[in-house]
Amino acid sequence: MKIGVIGDDFTGSSDIANTLAKAGARTVQFVGTPAARLETEIDAAVIALKTRSIDAGDAVAQSLAACRWLVANGAEQVVFKYCSTFDSTPQGNIGPVAEALLEELDAPLALVCPAFPANRRTLYNGHLFVGDHLLSESGMENHPLTPMTDPDIRRWLSRQTSLKVGHLTLESLRSGGAEAALGIVERNSERLIVADAISDDDLLALGRIARSHRLVTGGSGIAMGLPGNFGIQPAIGDLREFAGSDGPGFILSGSCSSATRRQIAAYGGARPSKRLAAAEVLDPGAAVASCLDFLASHKDAGPLVYSTAEPSEVAAAQARYGRERLAALFETIFAELALEAVAAGFRRIVVAGGETSGAVASAFGAAALEVGPEIDAGVPALVLDGKPRLALALKSGNFGADDFFERALDMLKGYGR
Repeated sequence: MKIGVIGDDFTGSSDIANTLAKAGARTVQFVGTPAARLETEIDAAVIALKTRSIDAGDAVAQSLAACRWLVANGAEQVVFKYCSTFDSTPQGNIGPVAEALLEELDAPLALVCPAFPANRRTLYNGHLFVGDHLLSESGMENHPLTPMTDPDIRRWLSRQTSLKVGHLTLESLRSGGAEAALGIVERNSERLIVADAISDDDLLALGRIARSHRLVTGGSGIAMGLPGNFGIQPAIGDLREFAGSDGPGFILSGSCSSATRRQIAAYGGARPSKRLAAAEVLDPGAAVASCLDFLASHKDAGPLVYSTAEPSEVAAAQARYGRERLAALFETIFAELALEAVAAGFRRIVVAGGETSGAVASAFGAAALEVGPEIDAGVPALVLDGKPRLALALKSGNFGADDFFERALDMLKGYGR
């Protein structure tokens, strides 16, 4: 192994696994930190954690355990992967985890770059944009768990850590002065360096600059240029075969992002769909039974179960029932529903939302996921090659075109066999 990745949620982990695989790295994604040593020969390992919204101390402990496993199994470079919209609160968890990893790896500094131009996330003058909107005006300011109300990543990160935060400007990066600029910030004792990037070429340049860095942090885009530093190159030619799973499929959505709401509107108009309201989850057993009956009655039609709602409705439900309580109930129900559906014969699962994806993937226990072809930017097909064989797509809420659900279920069947 050359590159080891610690992902703070499951959709982000599959996102960066997809990036590494496209860059030619033989990549495996793990559900949680493995207990045993690595047995297979790979280039990159991605450990998917569910640490984005938990207590900062727990997030640090889990991330350090993952880091130690990766290093013990040969990782020469560690990447801390978080969302391209920098999902966090003023208290963490990005800053505390990055600070702890710097100390663990005895690294002088680390780049901080959530940019992902393919999904219109760009960083300029230290400010994060989603399309042509500042992050704080993109809808992320209404996120139910990590509302992003400040687009200045330097300022947001400084609230989360005691370390000095620096800045690598786009001008320095593109003029060839990045190495000198990093030398200056290191002398100024700035250890977390927010790096501008507005194109894939910028991310590739950052990858080359980070060739000797023990720690790199960012969105999946920061990994684009890292495999090349180890002589790893993309495969030549078009791979025509993917062994997915051709059993029945269904969709679960817990995301309330604007992209997911559009996808539900596009899919639910022609396919069977069931809304799981907040009041229903107060009785988890009844909710699972009702949703399972719905899935079973539409087994061959790609049924959709969702809790997705408009931000105002989400806020009202949280105020009435409690934010943490609702989140835990929804995750428990979706995880149990996934297990019951698989027991009932379903073999393809599409999940929308980071927290929901984490709950569903974790329900199947510690496992290694094979990384398949890209369904949409940042979303690969994944295979859990067990008994039974399952094909999954774990989608971040804001990712994917409006027709994503239809295409994802179809691709998970596999092709070229």
